[in-house]
Amino acid sequence: MSTEVATGAPPDPTSYVAVQGSPEFAALRKTLRGFIFPMAAAFFAWYALYVILSAYARGFMGAKVVGNINVALVFGILQFVTTFLIAWLYARFASRRLDPVADAIRTRMERGEQA
Repeated sequence: MSTEVATGAPPDPTSYVAVQGSPEFAALRKTLRGFIFPMAAAFFAWYALYVILSAYARGFMGAKVVGNINVALVFGILQFVTTFLIAWLYARFASRRLDPVADAIRTRMERGEQA
C-alpha cells in the first residue's frame, strides 16, 4: 500500500514526527508491547526449559513415551507447535487490536489531519 496522499505527493516528514508524538500512536505501541514482551518472555522460558532439561535431566528427556518416541522428541515438536501458535495468536491480535488503529492513524495522516 502506498503512503501517498490523493495528490500523489508523499506526506511531509513533519507529519511522521507529529504522528509519532501523538497519544494514539503511543497507545498503539503500548498495546503492541503488551502482547510482544509477555509472549516473547513466555516462549523464551519454554525454550530455556527445553534446553535445561536436555542438558541436566537426560533420564527424564530420554524416557520413552510411545515406542521409540521419547520426551525430548515430544518437547522438540512442541517447540514448533508453540511457534506456529504464537504466530497465529499474533495475527489474530494484530487484526483485531492493532490494524484498525494503525489504519485510522495512516488515513488521518494521508488526509493531512493532525493525530
